[in-house]
Amino acid sequence: MTGIGIAVAVVAILSAMVLDHGSPVQLVNIPAMILVLGGTLGVTAAGGSRSQAKKIPRLLLRALKPPALPDSRAAVVALVGLAKEARRGGLVEMDRLARESGDPFLVKGAELVASSSDPEQVDEILGAEIEGMRARHRRGAKVFSDMGGFAPTLGILGTVIGLVHVLGHLGSPRTLGPAIATAFVATLWGVFTANVVWLPVANRLRSLSEAETEYRSLIIEGLLAIQAGHSTNAVRDRLVTYLPPADRELDDPATPSRSEEAAA
Repeated sequence: MTGIGIAVAVVAILSAMVLDHGSPVQLVNIPAMILVLGGTLGVTAAGGSRSQAKKIPRLLLRALKPPALPDSRAAVVALVGLAKEARRGGLVEMDRLARESGDPFLVKGAELVASSSDPEQVDEILGAEIEGMRARHRRGAKVFSDMGGFAPTLGILGTVIGLVHVLGHLGSPRTLGPAIATAFVATLWGVFTANVVWLPVANRLRSLSEAETEYRSLIIEGLLAIQAGHSTNAVRDRLVTYLPPADRELDDPATPSRSEEAAA
């Protein structure tokens, strides 16, 4: 939705200009665009590392294109299946089944559960994985937050440069109006790029990080419950709390009923 939201905002701004008897062509000011866009990228790169600067295009694409969000409901179904397999064939069989999921985090967690009898160690290792991921994501989002802070200031700088030029030509009153209007285009570009592009992208990256964190926390919760020997239905009841109420009816044929599990 980020790309669609930005497009809607751009259309709204241009429509407001046209309705106010303005022209979008007035925004096409190459010097102002170079100063704001180039200056924003430059000062952002100056405050970070080369590796962070190289990641800007990739992070921008990740925010703008619809990514495949983690499917928490599918994870619950998979973990319930692993719980059933653990009760039937043991943790080693559960580890084998987890490898077929293709989820590296689930595979690593199942391997830890199968090879370690200390749930605190499993929780600590997987929790460190989440913290490391969140730290990387925070750095990526901060890049765009910084750009959202730099862009308006550079826009004001461009306006000041334009006004200095205007003040040097006070002898031509007829050109003052258009020259002043052109000078303020830089401020417009700064505010526009900050609030319509950079800050929304930063918020989107934070939202994606939160979704991934919740997904991995769900997996840790399920694996620890399996390691503790909880019943399949107990694992399911614990994990569905991560899902919206409308998605809590799993209807998974692999999950035994409570009476079947009690008999087992």
